[in-house]
Amino acid sequence: MTHHRKTTGMDIYQSIYEMLISGDLQPGDRVTEAKLAEKFGISRTPVREALSRLETQGLLQHQPYRGMVVPTLGHQEVTELYVMREVLEGTAAALAAKHATDAEISVMKDIVAEDAKSLSDVNRLAQTNKLFHQSIHRAAHNRYILQALSALEESMALLGPTSLAVNERAKQAISEHEEIVGAIERRDSQAAEKIARTHIRGSHKARLTLMFNRDIRATASASEALDPKQ
Repeated sequence: MTHHRKTTGMDIYQSIYEMLISGDLQPGDRVTEAKLAEKFGISRTPVREALSRLETQGLLQHQPYRGMVVPTLGHQEVTELYVMREVLEGTAAALAAKHATDAEISVMKDIVAEDAKSLSDVNRLAQTNKLFHQSIHRAAHNRYILQALSALEESMALLGPTSLAVNERAKQAISEHEEIVGAIERRDSQAAEKIARTHIRGSHKARLTLMFNRDIRATASASEALDPKQ
């Protein structure tokens, strides 16, 4: 006799979180209990539990007349997020230079080498970029840095599409990854932190460019709606 495991609120939470990460759910999108219950073929109870947790984490917010919505981060919130990311990623890289094992460094080098062959595949790079940074986080061998970065990563889900698609950002980012690994391999904590911080500042700039372009498109669409003759 086959037993099917009951779908829990945690399962639904993970599924919705992955939808945020992948971009299937975008900032401004509505999220309803009924549609999710239908999508996953379950009752509303586990869906309600998942939405409640996501709201507590700030990954969803309740808006009057709209219900649960994926929040849109403003420029100030994005800047605050990247300021914290620069501090934590820099510290993680510095610690990795002290504590990373040879095997961990080898994994980082393999990721960078594979990414260099896949510059045109932005979606793949977005996934491996996350793996690369997580490999540094783990190589720091500090549970508290790991916890702080995991919490920050949750908020990063609200940023929307990857910034690697901006101009030559993917090529530049991979080059910076290579420099970070080189510093870690040399056991140069100071250089590893400096390069990691520079890397995150580059990501921040690319993100602001994406947001600026999005705002221009939104303004143009609004103007066109008001005056279709334009």
